[in-house]
Amino acid sequence: MGKGRISTLDKERRPPLKDGKSGEDEPSALQKLLDRVIRNGEIQTVFQPIVSLRDGSVLGYEALSRGPAGTPLQNPDALFGVAAECGRLWDLERLCRKKALESAYRGGAGPHLFLNVSPDVIRDKKFRNGFTKEYLKKYQVGSDKVSFEITEKNAAGNLENFKNIISHYRNQDYKIAIDDAGAGYSGLTMITDLHPQYIKLNMSLVRGIDRDGYKKALVKSLNDFCRIAHTALIAEGIETERELQTLIDIGVHYGQGFFLQVPDRRMKPPGGRVLEAIRKRNMQNNNLYFHYLSGIYIGNLCRSSATVPPNATAEQVYNIFLKDDAVSGVTVVSDGRVAGAVARHRIDHLMSGQFGFSLHARRPIASIMDTRPLVTDFEVPIDLVSKMAMSRPPAKLYDFIIVTRDSRYYGIVTIKDLLEKTMEIEVSDARHRNPLSGLPGNLIIERTLTKCIESSDPFTVLYIDIDNFKAYNDVYGFEHGDSVIRFVAKLLNDIFSAKGIFIGHLGGDDFLAVLPGYGAAGACDELLRAFDAGIRCFYSEEDLKKGYITARNRRGEEEQFPVMTVSVAGVSNRTRKYENIYQLSERASVVKKKCKQVWNSCYEIE
Repeated sequence: MGKGRISTLDKERRPPLKDGKSGEDEPSALQKLLDRVIRNGEIQTVFQPIVSLRDGSVLGYEALSRGPAGTPLQNPDALFGVAAECGRLWDLERLCRKKALESAYRGGAGPHLFLNVSPDVIRDKKFRNGFTKEYLKKYQVGSDKVSFEITEKNAAGNLENFKNIISHYRNQDYKIAIDDAGAGYSGLTMITDLHPQYIKLNMSLVRGIDRDGYKKALVKSLNDFCRIAHTALIAEGIETERELQTLIDIGVHYGQGFFLQVPDRRMKPPGGRVLEAIRKRNMQNNNLYFHYLSGIYIGNLCRSSATVPPNATAEQVYNIFLKDDAVSGVTVVSDGRVAGAVARHRIDHLMSGQFGFSLHARRPIASIMDTRPLVTDFEVPIDLVSKMAMSRPPAKLYDFIIVTRDSRYYGIVTIKDLLEKTMEIEVSDARHRNPLSGLPGNLIIERTLTKCIESSDPFTVLYIDIDNFKAYNDVYGFEHGDSVIRFVAKLLNDIFSAKGIFIGHLGGDDFLAVLPGYGAAGACDELLRAFDAGIRCFYSEEDLKKGYITARNRRGEEEQFPVMTVSVAGVSNRTRKYENIYQLSERASVVKKKCKQVWNSCYEIE
């Protein structure tokens, strides 16, 4: 909660309690300032989103605490450092938690919250006795919506006791996140002993990762570990698009940092530019399949709707609803910016009953409006907005969505309109996938290849063909042949999609994979080994003993066909520039002929 999750340029050194010039006066001044902060509750909470690097949705928000602006204790490092030296750490952390929960859940149920908790505090019996499910009830939030962030460098010492304490909270449905992982302290031992739900990478590993091969290798290893351990990896301190792209390429689950969104008193999701960057990179890597509707922005679904200023009365707003049954909500706008929203069901509830109208009619709408409606930028894709809308609390699921452009009110989108368009997207997506393999079909493949050709980025395209498949299909039947196709599709998913590589089904026994860069040999070796090991289970023992099956060839003559193998022909833009996908396909055909001259599973990459 108190971490300075800010750019390194924003870090300040903690002021010393003793200053050579001021003698013993300085400690007294800082202590008095700290006492004032705790006594008067002068803590400001800001929130920074933790964002999915797959689709841009928000996992939750980290609550960050700031001291009084313009004072030596504004910086959290200074604030908590002084509190620790003055023996007031417990009091300060309790205040920060209270402020964070009040800010996050004052409007009712809110998103998942990440709270920084010192290991010294979490060990304290006062914390265990005070931070209970009953304590959270007054904020109308369940323990499953709270994650404790624990910095590994402070968690050393009596690890067994600390594990028992963590188990106590896990049993109450709290989540555990190990913070600053990789900072060089207790390291993986802490992670393997505590089994956290989240691991947050130290920002020193993220900063400049696009230019540092060692950092890439280390983060990739941690990401592989997290995948095996069923733990989500969160990369902190993302400050450039290049860093974001590299983390997406590695497959990191979530990200946090100034590039995604700055800390703010309001819980702000990432903007349209960031979402587009995430979408674009994932489309290139096949984490999201391309379809022609994916470029439709939420702003294209907008409709105009009534707006009122914050000083409008509840009666005035109520009359808007009474005059027009089609109005689903009213947006409260101040100087062109969204201040809040009023849904029909909300004001109907307030004005109903024997005294509802007389109690609320003259109140300013600002006092009863929803201060945290779903507000999104014009250029956010509609499928992402759909996920954001469906992740809201049950009471708000069907509330309208407010759209802004250049941070100013633009219009609204109803849930009905959003669901209709989302269904249209899903139907379109299904239409462009191969029904047998579930992989993208020719239209999506063509668009993916076109994007590669038009881009200056290095790429390698692998054309994957099953040898002797027709003979197998003729002898064993279409049902068994379909099982082989599904087997290969699963192999490709396991080997390539897990690495963020686009795969598609050209039809029949022909598949395709598009890799960024030129390092395809390792993936090809893995594919050949897995195919040769798995394909044998599709044959009878008798045919395996013979090593072949007998079927008619294309000329109608009986011929012996060996057990199926796989051929992979690879072409890239390393030495050739392609003008269109037809040139690419022609070149692949030449390479494929070389593969067909080998009777075993093989690959040939230009």
